[in-house]
Amino acid sequence: MYKDNKIFILGMARSGYEVAKILLQRNNTIVITDAKEQKEEHVDELRELGATVIITNKPEEMLDETFDYVVKNPGITYEHKCILRANELNITVVNEMEVAYNLLPKDVKVIGITGSNGKTTTTTLTYELIRMTDKKVHIGGNIGIPFCAMLNQINEGDIIVLEISAQQLHDFKNFRPNIGVITNLTETHLDFFGTYENYVNHKLMIFDNSTKEDVAIINMVDKDSVGNIKPNKIYFSSSLFGDIYIKNNAIYYHDELIINLNDIRIKGNHNYENIMCAIIAAKVFGVTNEMIKEVLNKFSGVEHRLEYVKKINNREFYNDSKSTNVISTQVALSAFDKPVILLMGGLDRGHSFDNLESYLKNVKGIISFGETKNRIKEFVNSINVDCIVVDKLSEAVKAAYNLSNEGDVILLSPACASWDQYPDFETRGRDFKDVVEKLI
Repeated sequence: MYKDNKIFILGMARSGYEVAKILLQRNNTIVITDAKEQKEEHVDELRELGATVIITNKPEEMLDETFDYVVKNPGITYEHKCILRANELNITVVNEMEVAYNLLPKDVKVIGITGSNGKTTTTTLTYELIRMTDKKVHIGGNIGIPFCAMLNQINEGDIIVLEISAQQLHDFKNFRPNIGVITNLTETHLDFFGTYENYVNHKLMIFDNSTKEDVAIINMVDKDSVGNIKPNKIYFSSSLFGDIYIKNNAIYYHDELIINLNDIRIKGNHNYENIMCAIIAAKVFGVTNEMIKEVLNKFSGVEHRLEYVKKINNREFYNDSKSTNVISTQVALSAFDKPVILLMGGLDRGHSFDNLESYLKNVKGIISFGETKNRIKEFVNSINVDCIVVDKLSEAVKAAYNLSNEGDVILLSPACASWDQYPDFETRGRDFKDVVEKLI
């Protein structure tokens, strides 16, 4: 499969670059396009390997019936003229992860993790738990490591833990995880999917090729939304009674005590649910309770997800740049009972901030920045919370520090995507940390 074909790659970035290299190894003719200039070294490398690299705003003009596949970057919408053109020509549209899946060695076990929030923490924890065994395990996907970049290191019988976005799920054809996880379902990415129902349907695509031999790990809260699916369902919840649950300040799985909450370094019900998902998946591969305790005693969280940065003059700084929607910011605010100065802002998707109101009881002030800065100020002023408007995140950090007192928390939890000023939330989070380091 994917050998001796003519393949059109729509969107380069890192995933397009990695899938191009893999496909070039299989004697494919590759044309790769992007609307933006790419890293010169990547472009030069692909051209030396034989690919045609074109920077253009009109890639559809280069797509014709001679192509066998279109490999689409997940961030490109399905209404893109090039995708519509591919559909007219009956050319199969896939993505980088689907290509990698079809090129796996035999007997590789795949754990696919999706959901609205908590994907990266759950993926990382699952990987760390399985790594405690003697089994060879890999981590990648939407977490920042393209699946194709891992292929040359994966051998028969290995285990792969993948974070998967709803956008990636749309372009799967054969992809079938042995264990599929949906951490939770909330209203997000509606600018991309249009309706919540369509968004949920995309999340459920993770089980499209599943059988009764496979496992689905589902939040009890989302039981009705998930409905009837083929794999064996295992339910978790921090508030309801499922297969794995919290009782007497501890996590139990099928009535077996797994770990006391006091022995877990990261806190909060959202993190306990991420941990439950990871425990269920890891136990399939022989992870013991002792291994679970050892990992959770040390695991302090994932970068850009309520990441503790440092304390300056008794002010604590937290980087939660991954919070690109209101639900994520609600979760972040729920983690603190100290006074908080909140840094919010970013790409304006037209989404409402109204659902934050009940979570702002400990917030003494908000610094808004980016495209949404003025809409945030309008919302904040309407509920009688102070708001300072600035243009950039660096200015927001300084304004927050000047507003703060000893004992305060200064929290970056933007409730918006980063793409108005940054290429991704990681770059935004690193910028925040750099500014904090230079404050004093």
